[in-house]
Amino acid sequence: MIRAAGALLWRDNSDLSIEVALIHRPRYDDWSLPKGKLEMGETALQCAYREVHEETGIRATFTRQLGTVEYEESGQEKRVKYWAAHCALNNSEFVPNEEVDQMKWLTASQALEQATHDSDTVSYTHLRAHET
Repeated sequence: MIRAAGALLWRDNSDLSIEVALIHRPRYDDWSLPKGKLEMGETALQCAYREVHEETGIRATFTRQLGTVEYEESGQEKRVKYWAAHCALNNSEFVPNEEVDQMKWLTASQALEQATHDSDTVSYTHLRAHET
């Protein structure tokens, strides 16, 4: 079992509407939530925080756990735990890196349409009810 963790990174924009972040990974040519595999001795929450920072350059405030998604990847079962992570509007500048070359702030509906993998869309339903 591959254990991983990530976050639904969100912010209130200048119109006070909720936006969520999707990242583009050129290695896979996909749009997804920031996430990654747990390192030795790391908790799932520590992993989620590390991955968000490594993939986006953003230090977010993590709140509640949103749930777990399980799926098969390259013939192995993968379990990803997700948290909600709030990003202050004045701290939402993306820093490109080796793994991630782009990030978009989108409405939850737009993110659902753009996300490449069905496994990433599950967490968005938690914010859709709050979209204005």
